[in-house]
Amino acid sequence: MGIVDDKIKDLRDREARIRAMGGDKAVAKHCEKGKLTARKRLDLLFDPGTFHEIDMFVKHRCVNFGMPEVEIASDGVITGHGRIDGRPVFAFAQDFTSRAGSLGEMHAKKICKVMDMAIKAGVPFVGLNDSGGARIQEGVDALSGYGQIFYRNSVASGVIPQISAIMGPTAGGAVYSPAMTDWIFMVKNTSYMFITGPDVIKSVTGEEVTFEDLGGAMAHNEKSGVAHFACEDDADALKQIRTLLSYLPSNNMEDPPIVQTGDDPRRTDPALDKIIPDSPTQSYDIKDVIRSIVDNGEIFEPHAHFAQNIIVCLARLNGRSVGIIANQPKVLAGCLDINASDKATRFIRFCDAFNIPLLTIADVPGYLPGSQQEWGGIIRHGAKLLWCYSEATVPKMLLVTRKDYGGSYLAMCSKDLGADMALAWPSAEIAVMGAAGAANIIHRREIKSAADPEAKRQEKIAEYNELFSNPYQAAQRGYIDAVIVPSETRPRLIEALEVMCTKREMRAPKKHGNIPV
Repeated sequence: MGIVDDKIKDLRDREARIRAMGGDKAVAKHCEKGKLTARKRLDLLFDPGTFHEIDMFVKHRCVNFGMPEVEIASDGVITGHGRIDGRPVFAFAQDFTSRAGSLGEMHAKKICKVMDMAIKAGVPFVGLNDSGGARIQEGVDALSGYGQIFYRNSVASGVIPQISAIMGPTAGGAVYSPAMTDWIFMVKNTSYMFITGPDVIKSVTGEEVTFEDLGGAMAHNEKSGVAHFACEDDADALKQIRTLLSYLPSNNMEDPPIVQTGDDPRRTDPALDKIIPDSPTQSYDIKDVIRSIVDNGEIFEPHAHFAQNIIVCLARLNGRSVGIIANQPKVLAGCLDINASDKATRFIRFCDAFNIPLLTIADVPGYLPGSQQEWGGIIRHGAKLLWCYSEATVPKMLLVTRKDYGGSYLAMCSKDLGADMALAWPSAEIAVMGAAGAANIIHRREIKSAADPEAKRQEKIAEYNELFSNPYQAAQRGYIDAVIVPSETRPRLIEALEVMCTKREMRAPKKHGNIPV
C-alpha cells in the first residue's frame, strides 16, 4: 500500500467517524422517539445519491468549560447541496445526537456559508431544525451566530425560497430564523417551538402547560399560525417539502416550472352550474370549486388548520403554477377577519415575489364585525390585503362566485386594486352591502311610515336585489370583464392566464413601502 493509499484510507476513516454522528447509543435513543437522523433526513429530502456535504471536518473553537476535550461530529450540523427533482438546492440538517445539535460559532458559520452560496447561485434553501438551542459554553459567540443567520434570512427573503422544517425542539432565539423563512413544516408529537418553555412560564406566571400544548405542531398550525404544515412524521415532512418546491421557481428571476399534467385545458364541469345554493344564507365548500377548476383536482394547501374562513393554496392551470386565495363560505360565512387577512397577505406577497400568478375567488359578505376584531386591529390587518394586492405585479385574476360586498369586495382583488382579468358567475352579487341592509338604510323612512312596514321592507329588498344583487351593474361599468357560465370556468381562466403570463408592470423606484404590519 502506497502513501496515497494510506492517505485515502485515513480520509475514509475520518469520514466514517463523523458519519457515526453522536455514536450508536445517542443515535438509538434518537430513533426510539420516532425521529430520523439528520443524515437520513437529507437522504430522503434529496434525489438519491445527489447530496454532497460541505464542511464535514469543521470543529468548534471553544476553550471554556472543558470544551477543548469535547468532540462534536460536524459541530452538530450537516450542510451541503443536492438535487430535488433534478434541480439544485442547498440545505442544512442539525444533528441532535451530537451535543443536542446546539448552535455555536462554527455551527452557525457552516449554515451561513451554505446560505451565502444559495443566494449567489439563486437556488432554494432548506433548513432541517432539531436543536437544543444556543451552546451556552460559547456565550456571545453563539448569539452572534444566530444574528448572522437572521441577517441572511432577511437578505435572502424574496430572492430565493426559504423553507424550514421543525423536526425536534426549537426554543428561544432559535425560533426566529424559521419564522423569517417563507414556509414552516412541523412534525406532530416530536417537534415544538416556543420563546420560553413550560418551566419558565410556570415559574413566572404560575401557568401549567405541556410542551405540546404550548408549542407543538397543532398549536402552531391551528392557533398561532406560525407554522404552515403539520406533518405525520419526518418522512411525510420531507416528502411535502419536495412537493412544495415543485410549484416554485428556484429564484425571483425565474418563472415556476411548467409541468405536463395531462388534464385537458378545455375541460368543463357541469356540476359547477349547480354548486351555488338557492338560499344566500346556505354555505358550500369553496374547495369543491377549486378542485374542479385546477389540473387533476390537485391542490397544495398551507395553513389548512388556521383561519379556515379563507383558503390559500398552490395548484396548476394547464401546467402553470398559480396561487389561489378564496373565501370559504363554510367557515364564518367567508368573512374576512384579522387572522384571515394575515394569512392571505403573507401568501400573496410570497407568490408575487416568486412570479406565481394569483387567482382570487371571492364569496365574501364583509369584514367580521365585533369589538374584539376592532380592538385587535382589524383596520390595520385588513388594510394589508388592500396593500398587497395593489403592490403585486404578477398576473392577477378574479372570479366572483356569489357575494362580494363593500370593503371586502375591494380587499379580494377588485379591478381597482389591479385585477387583470375579472370574471363573475351569474350568481354573483357585487354591491356595497346585502339587499336587506341596504333597503333598511335607503328606505328607512318609507318603511317606517308604511301601513305594513314589513311588506314595504320586503318590497324594497326585492327592488334592491333586482338592481344590484347581480354582476351586471359592475359589468356595465367595466369592473367585471365577463360574466361566464360556471361550468366553463376552467377554460376561461386558463385562457386568461395564457394571455397574461407575459405581463410586465413597472412601479416607481423606492426603497420599500411601509406596509401596515
